[in-house]
Amino acid sequence: MPNIKENEINIEKVSGLIESLLSEVGENPEREGLVRTPYRVAKAYEFLTHGYRANLDEIINGAVFEEDHNEMVVVRDVDMYSMCEHHMLPFYGKVHVAYIPNGKVIGLSKIPRIVEIYARRLQIQERMTKQIADTLMEVLQPEGVGVVIEAYHMCMMMRGIQKQNSFTVTSAMRGVFMDDSKTRNEFMGLIRLREPNDK
Repeated sequence: MPNIKENEINIEKVSGLIESLLSEVGENPEREGLVRTPYRVAKAYEFLTHGYRANLDEIINGAVFEEDHNEMVVVRDVDMYSMCEHHMLPFYGKVHVAYIPNGKVIGLSKIPRIVEIYARRLQIQERMTKQIADTLMEVLQPEGVGVVIEAYHMCMMMRGIQKQNSFTVTSAMRGVFMDDSKTRNEFMGLIRLREPNDK
């Protein structure tokens, strides 16, 4: 097994848990196709949960700049993959983020990175939406922030109610996005400009 660093999960321990799970569901962990599965699953979970071990300051890395810009900035269609905390099954979709600066802007690539911090944890969509909005409010102290997430949940699609075409939309509005319907409607209009299948 590889050496375990302080910011990584215990691969050996998680591998053992997965091996026990395989036995409990009726599989043979010694079968050729499964011999390396516990290790592969442990490494996958290390990646899928790396948001717990992420450092926000290191990710932003000083990419907040003084700028006299007071119009809306929108980053839309950010791909998001997460896992629900209730069944540990994936949910995935798009995140749309907007803010109105108050003397500061953030490097555009940092917004998807902030999304990634919160997506790579066991989550519920509602909480993640708020976390992204609150983080941007704290980091930038802007006039306001708007976040909308549209996601498909495998816990609804492949088990339970088994409704494959339903998806969930959540929003978090802060500052002027909450207080001013015109600003909020502008944001909602901008993220509807292009249909997903448009080129």
